[in-house]
Amino acid sequence: MTTPAPKSTPGDMTSFNILHGFPEALVRGMRSSFLGDADYHHMTQCETLDDVRLNLSETDYGDALADMNTLIPTGLQKAAVEKLVTEFQYLRTQAIEPLATFLDFITYEYMIENVMLLLKGTLSGRDINELIAQCHPLGMFKESTMRSIPTFESTPRGYQDLYQTVLVDTPVGPYFSLFLAETAGRGESSNVLEEVEIEIIKSSLIKYWIEDFGKYVECLGGETAQIMGDLLKVRADTNAINITLNSFGTPLNEPAMRASDRKRLYPALGHLYPAGTSMLADVGDEDELGRVLDLFPQYSSIWNVHSAGGSDGKSIDDAFYERDVQMLELAFEGQMHFGAFYAYVKLKEQEIRNLVWISECILQQQKEEIHKFVPVFSFNAPWRAGSKKHGR
Repeated sequence: MTTPAPKSTPGDMTSFNILHGFPEALVRGMRSSFLGDADYHHMTQCETLDDVRLNLSETDYGDALADMNTLIPTGLQKAAVEKLVTEFQYLRTQAIEPLATFLDFITYEYMIENVMLLLKGTLSGRDINELIAQCHPLGMFKESTMRSIPTFESTPRGYQDLYQTVLVDTPVGPYFSLFLAETAGRGESSNVLEEVEIEIIKSSLIKYWIEDFGKYVECLGGETAQIMGDLLKVRADTNAINITLNSFGTPLNEPAMRASDRKRLYPALGHLYPAGTSMLADVGDEDELGRVLDLFPQYSSIWNVHSAGGSDGKSIDDAFYERDVQMLELAFEGQMHFGAFYAYVKLKEQEIRNLVWISECILQQQKEEIHKFVPVFSFNAPWRAGSKKHGR
């Protein structure tokens, strides 16, 4: 390996189980906790949320919902997320380097989302307790840090102090530093946190996180670099496509900003990078975007879902979710790599989205829409051998 690993290597067939065998056994055992096809079938037949709760009481969510008097979608989501966080934190306590840092990298994404939520809420004057309640538990800082963010004035000087005294000491501080350095290098004022839209800042920080995470797994080498590296490449491509699609009708799509501001938001890795992202920087509408994606078979079919206008009831987000679930499931098939830990968190997130979707459809009496979810480890999935028809 030409590039040395950050601290140590994950290990090979001779040492992986010695170093990381226990947490890997835990996460592979947790695979059995996912809802099965029969569980989804029973839930979609429910008429009330009490029926959903009764069905879930026989699953791995039984204990998490035991103390809930009334089941509502937001309460179900909160309980499911808290269960995931508890499991993840237990895995983290059992991990040693370099797995420990790998698991920390997973949490950085949620830290970025939480900081941006607090910044956005501060600008709009929302209550700090309400904002903290909406933050993802995997990305929480110390309470003093969380509460200090809205104490700064909504002025350029206030945001500068915010970064220097609070954000600089967080694990995602380096990403903020890179963003501020990049904007300063373009000759922009230091008031960037007030002048640039929050979503653009968030996209920049996620870009730095993906690139940093990609470099880390590449240095680890072995199966982790191959499997996890591919997952991050696809994540980077998804971000680039969504950034381009969402920029239409905004200032980012103006010719002068496409090759400057918008292109800077594309991660410097992925199957689209560098040729594809260079072409994405030049597109000005959906037709041009479609012609670029037609050059990449793995994304042309996903784009066809969008261009069809959801005629089959699917959106481009649904197509991305299906592709992600397929790749994340495959990450469980290999051994002696860290990709299964990332896959477990993301697949659980998909399962939580499914639970919320089903419960919302039942609550709003939209049973005709209830099957529009992406089950995890489903025998009916179109990518599984012997599947004759895609049953969503």
